[in-house]
Amino acid sequence: MIYKNSDDSDEPSLLRFMCAELTRGYFLEHNEAKYTERRERVYTCMRIPRELERLMSFGFFLCLDAFLYVFTLLPLRTLLAFLRLLTIPCCGLGGSRFLQPAQVCDLLKGLIMVLCYSMMHYVDYAMMYHLIRGQSVIKLYIIYNMLEVADRLFSSFGQDILDALYWTATEPKSRKRAHIGVIPHFFMAVFYVFLHAILIMVQASTLNVAFNSHNKSLLTIMMSNNFVEIKGSVFKKFEKNNLFQMSNSDIKERFTNSVLLLIVCLRNMEQFSWNSDHLWVLLPDVFIVILSEVAVDIIKHAFITKFNDITADVYSEYKASLAFELVSSRQQNAYTDYSDSVARRMGFIPLPLAVLLIRVVMSSVKIQGALSSVCLLLFYLGLITMKVLNNIVILGKSCRYVKEANMEGKLFKRPTAQTSKQTPKKANPTKSPPLSAEPKVQQPSTSITKQPSPRAKPFPPAPPPVTEVTSDPPPDSPPKPEESSSETPQSTELKHRTIKKDLLEIDRFTICGNRIG
Repeated sequence: MIYKNSDDSDEPSLLRFMCAELTRGYFLEHNEAKYTERRERVYTCMRIPRELERLMSFGFFLCLDAFLYVFTLLPLRTLLAFLRLLTIPCCGLGGSRFLQPAQVCDLLKGLIMVLCYSMMHYVDYAMMYHLIRGQSVIKLYIIYNMLEVADRLFSSFGQDILDALYWTATEPKSRKRAHIGVIPHFFMAVFYVFLHAILIMVQASTLNVAFNSHNKSLLTIMMSNNFVEIKGSVFKKFEKNNLFQMSNSDIKERFTNSVLLLIVCLRNMEQFSWNSDHLWVLLPDVFIVILSEVAVDIIKHAFITKFNDITADVYSEYKASLAFELVSSRQQNAYTDYSDSVARRMGFIPLPLAVLLIRVVMSSVKIQGALSSVCLLLFYLGLITMKVLNNIVILGKSCRYVKEANMEGKLFKRPTAQTSKQTPKKANPTKSPPLSAEPKVQQPSTSITKQPSPRAKPFPPAPPPVTEVTSDPPPDSPPKPEESSSETPQSTELKHRTIKKDLLEIDRFTICGNRIG
């Protein structure tokens, strides 16, 4: 009888199942590591918008500084170089160089701008607008996507064309006949800038048609195209250097879209005789396009960092890398101009966009009479003031970011690394290992200054390498030259890796040209 009751108690029933489900307990602390990691992921996603927008804002003003340079300082530098070229017969030809390399590059940039601007007069913006407006919505959507891809391809190859021109024009030549090679490179650069400016004009015309459409269907499709970008990037494997490339591409895209929106507003205001009421009609659509771009960037970066286990602190490292590029290019005798370094880093080339903006402004605003000329002069002075203030602010921010990342030492170690490269056999064996191991770590640092000094003086003064060697290796390394040659590179390499390994890897993968996300 007892056996029968026990058998009945073990028999399953719906009541017992419901009681078990309602009273069943579990303990989250048994898997503490898993839930702590999930909570950190949520916190990381919440931090991404703030950190990403800080990086985007810093990069946006870097692009703005390089863009304003074309309108403000480049004409003055070109004028000074042209005056220097005219005064060569008066000053004599005894020097080794008629013009400095920077002056040659400024003359080439100014000549490219003048030629491309004169060629853009033969392109009718109104005819292009009406030709695009006559197409169907689907065709315009396909055209806009093709233009985005073509713009990235042009940007990736354009800076290489300009760099080839600058180096061909300034490299040391043994024969005078070698200077003829500048001519084909120059025509190739002019042809590229002209084609890229036309490409951006077609892109601006397509966006203008989308703004002026009655049902705004094309504008909606273009904004939805940004969300398609999430599908193509979120579910891919990303490393930190790849995410840095994508961030630079997003910065360039946001700045380019801002200039395109400015062109659209200028063209529309000209059509309505600069009526301020029409501006308030355009502003809501402009803000919608900008907000959709910001939302897509935040969602995309948030899920990329989530799926690839990347912390939000990586954006501070990206800011430090961009800041280091700015600070190093501001030193005396830098390897490259700052606007060119921004173009290589972000794929942003300001020359075609500047040519198009000048073309649109000159066709939209009529300058007649002395009062208009005075207003134009005041506007130019305002641009210079804006450029100087922007430069001061971003330079101060860059110095702070470089100090926070402990990268200020890299600004002064590159010349010693070059001396060790030039005289590897004459160096002391007790000191040569740290100097030979150091360029491997510092190779990613770009545009460090003092280029002419190693060429003019192959053996620079001794105090910099002595202080550097005594600071990097351990104090007991000099008595043991044989052992120090095997231990010192490891210690210095570990030291640099522990400081900023990610930043060095970022520089290594992003310094070799334009990177397209």
